[in-house]
Amino acid sequence: MIKVDVVVIGAGTAGLSAYRRVAAKTDSVRLIEAHAYGTTCARDGCMPSKLLIAAAEAAHAIDASPLFGIRDVNYSVDGRAVMQRVRSERNRFVSSVLESMVDFPEAHKLLGRARFLDANTVEVVPDGQPAEPAVIRAERFIIAIGAAPYIPDMLKPAGDRLITNEHVFELETLPASVAVFGAGIIGLELGQALHRLGVRVRIFGRGGGIGGIEDEQIRCNAAKVFASAGLQLHPAAEVAGLERVDEGVSIRFRAFESAPEQTETFDYVLAATGRRPAMTALNPAAAGIELDERGQPVFCRYTMQTSQEHIFIAGDASTDIPLLHEAADMGRIAGRNAAAWPSVRAGKRRTPLSVVYCDPQIARVGSAKSEFSPLAPNGYAVGRASFENQGRSRVLGRNQGELIVYGAFGSGKFLGAEIFGPSAEHLAHTLAWVLQQDITVDNMLELPFYHPTLEEILRTALRDLDRALLSGPAVVVEENIDCGPGS
Repeated sequence: MIKVDVVVIGAGTAGLSAYRRVAAKTDSVRLIEAHAYGTTCARDGCMPSKLLIAAAEAAHAIDASPLFGIRDVNYSVDGRAVMQRVRSERNRFVSSVLESMVDFPEAHKLLGRARFLDANTVEVVPDGQPAEPAVIRAERFIIAIGAAPYIPDMLKPAGDRLITNEHVFELETLPASVAVFGAGIIGLELGQALHRLGVRVRIFGRGGGIGGIEDEQIRCNAAKVFASAGLQLHPAAEVAGLERVDEGVSIRFRAFESAPEQTETFDYVLAATGRRPAMTALNPAAAGIELDERGQPVFCRYTMQTSQEHIFIAGDASTDIPLLHEAADMGRIAGRNAAAWPSVRAGKRRTPLSVVYCDPQIARVGSAKSEFSPLAPNGYAVGRASFENQGRSRVLGRNQGELIVYGAFGSGKFLGAEIFGPSAEHLAHTLAWVLQQDITVDNMLELPFYHPTLEEILRTALRDLDRALLSGPAVVVEENIDCGPGS
């Protein structure tokens, strides 16, 4: 029996952030990790995916060179070299994480799977080791177990040809073909990158969504842009069957409801169907933690407390906002409060910001429109601007997409934006910083805009928004936008 003040379960981004806060206040702490050390971001998330995307962008730049009068450029993609660089640089990022843990006292670290026995006790079973379980009693706990890929039953017949983001970067070379299930962030990023590197790809989505885009007009625009680039993206596909065959995985599907049924065989099936915390294995019921309808702990996103006030949660385990900077913030708040408990205080949460690294990129700044009401009790206005004829976009040959911005009637406050366009990550950062300063649309139009830059499109959209705000609220009839077959 080990007795400590605080136990942190999970050594990912949130867990490490929480542990550092706790360890600064007390030496009576344990950091439990079920698998190998190294964060999801570094090992099989953000960084290796961006390495694959970087290779794809290099190939695409050559493909796009005829637009600029550069012709007869021949090249080949060395799949082994692509994947070797992905793994080599990925390992460098993982090593950096491991180096950051060198100063952690060995007595604080424990490898094994944690499971609650009661509200103040966990059992830790070594993973694959013939050792006795450790039992730890603690006054406070921080759940930071992260999340793992969710595999729907319909994909399991793919057997040994079923992969997730935890497997794709371990491939020795690029496969000839991949069926991607899921048109969200992971599916869209990896699917487009593989397509640009010469892999035959089909992306099967459900419900018509594309990369989390909320605005219907932008979503339709995105569907057309991806289709024009040759990406086989089916946001509302109907899959009739899937089976493992000698050549790989055979899939029977309709690209959309009224389309004819097709059968196609792929080397691999990539499940990009979401991620879920392995909460059941943690046995939260034994700790008396209240769960929601999804089986996840109910918690306060400002103190990170669960229904058991001495048990906190942080990072992807919370299923709140599965992004690295948010995980770090949640870990910081949970760590501070666990260290100071029962003195608990609300932590500051940043402006919501998300980016999808497809091309054109997708980004959102601020809350979803359904959450505007507290800031815009009189309603909100919309401003739009297209990248199609935007100066710098045309210069770069990347003039596809659209920017929309939102403002509150009455106060004129800027509420957020949604972007589908070139290098949206940079414009999104600028807008997130502005939104966190709580300024008005008029204030934003007084800021400098350099010419010629992609950022000039923001001034165009803000002027459109300002006109809408001056016109005042009006009854808006929602139009059904026809995105074409399959969209």
